[in-house]
Amino acid sequence: PINPTTPPPTTMPLPAAEALKAEGNAFFKGGQYKQAIEKYNAASQIDPSVPAYWSNAAACWEKVGDFEEMANAGRNCIKADRNFVKGYFRLATALKNLNRFAECIKTLESGLGIQSSNADLKRMKKEITELQRGEQVAIHINKADEQMTNGDIAGAMKTLDLASRLDAGNPDIDRMIAKVRPKYEAMEARRKSSLSSTELHKERGDADYKNANFEGAVEHYAKCIDNLKKEGKGESELALKAYSNRAACYKQISNFDGTISDCTAVLEIDPENVKALIRRAQAFEGVERYRFALQDVKSVLTMPSGKVGKPNIDMCNMMQHRLNRTVQQLKKMG
Repeated sequence: PINPTTPPPTTMPLPAAEALKAEGNAFFKGGQYKQAIEKYNAASQIDPSVPAYWSNAAACWEKVGDFEEMANAGRNCIKADRNFVKGYFRLATALKNLNRFAECIKTLESGLGIQSSNADLKRMKKEITELQRGEQVAIHINKADEQMTNGDIAGAMKTLDLASRLDAGNPDIDRMIAKVRPKYEAMEARRKSSLSSTELHKERGDADYKNANFEGAVEHYAKCIDNLKKEGKGESELALKAYSNRAACYKQISNFDGTISDCTAVLEIDPENVKALIRRAQAFEGVERYRFALQDVKSVLTMPSGKVGKPNIDMCNMMQHRLNRTVQQLKKMG
């Protein structure tokens, strides 16, 4: 009997297929790639379970510049043997040349999941990540240019800020920022001069939040909310934002009771506010009120997926699984 801890014996390659592979190798060395492909494909037809036949065909397709066919050969190589790391490299190379960077990264990560130390896969992942970054920067620059042309100064400034985070010191970005910033700052000064003291507290809270001064932000949001209540605007859009943002601050400093209270205030105005339901569920879990947390998570999962968004759905599914397990364990404990 075979010991379950030892790998099963490998099947010996079929002589006819191996002979065709040898002919293919000879054609490959001679630069006759189309003829080599015919031989490798013929070998694969005899025994499609040998990854090397598909891998060699993929190498030939790369030489003749047909990356769609190279990708197909790479996929068949992985299908033949999911542990044959070169198959992932072949498929990733094809996807890179087809400019399908997201698929390429996914393929590389699958390969690295099998052999995390593979230098070729690691090197290509770094290269593709850099290409993706460059591509995203170019998209941001073009978008900002269009926004400037259309007079959307605030939008252009926001886009350029995103671009600058991706590629700090990029001369094109710096040149555009130098052009946009004076107009943006003048526009912001005009906007802020027209704000009430209540609205200014909300603005200052937002600024403190961005600078991770959560306690300072809480104070400003509290003043904003208090003023709105005095003005009879405790359920206004501004109040909703202030409660929501203060809840986010409370969550950051692990004030779960404060988070629950402010999220509840938001949900009294907007019962289907996804952000508030998720934050409150996380806070309920933080204070071990698991059934309440589960109820909020289930409320989110009954909403249309377009409203919730995939990242939130994935997070809520994980939370639901975890909370269900915890509730069941508590039931067993009596």
